Amino acid sequence: MSVAPLFRYSRSARRLPLLCGFAAFALAPAVSFAQNDLRSTFPGNRVGGGTRAQCSARLLVHLVPKTSVYAPDSTLQIGLLEGHTATPKPLELNFRPKSGLGSNQTSGVKLMPIELPASTVGITLIKLEALTAPSVWQSFYQCGDETVYPPAVSVLVSDIRPADTRVQKALAELRRHCGGTVITTEFAKDFDLADVMRQGWPALLPVRCLQ
Repeated sequence: MSVAPLFRYSRSARRLPLLCGFAAFALAPAVSFAQNDLRSTFPGNRVGGGTRAQCSARLLVHLVPKTSVYAPDSTLQIGLLEGHTATPKPLELNFRPKSGLGSNQTSGVKLMPIELPASTVGITLIKLEALTAPSVWQSFYQCGDETVYPPAVSVLVSDIRPADTRVQKALAELRRHCGGTVITTEFAKDFDLADVMRQGWPALLPVRCLQ
């Protein structure tokens, strides 16, 4: 039994300027799959960066639970935190179906990458278009010839748990500040990032919203 891909992108939306024309996603009917096993076994890491190379050393965090598995609400909103750098680079987001979860799982589908412009330290919120099955979400900076690992890696699912609800509410609150700023310490607390954001951060973080 075949199912529709998790995300659909317009071919004209491969490269998108910040704050402009990002395709909005709408919630599609849920597909039955083994999400319980996925939540306990997915080897993702919501925190990317940290290598010694200048570009890929820059912190990059998916705003998802610590498990790196996240079920968005009906708005299908996701978010990113970018850390400090003297030389910002464009950011690439890739989404691919998570294989090995039974006969209902779409596999072998190559989805278009999404590129975001180079940005300073801050938060970026993005609304996706459709969610019908688990998808691995991977984000990394475009560093040219430099190795871009480790990327931030999470998986998006549809079965909502209490940890997902907390993140959903925190993302919704962030969207109220689009174009403005939020208090860094409160943001770190809301997303359990105090261990990641220990020092050197500005008191306020800008919030950039696509759509």
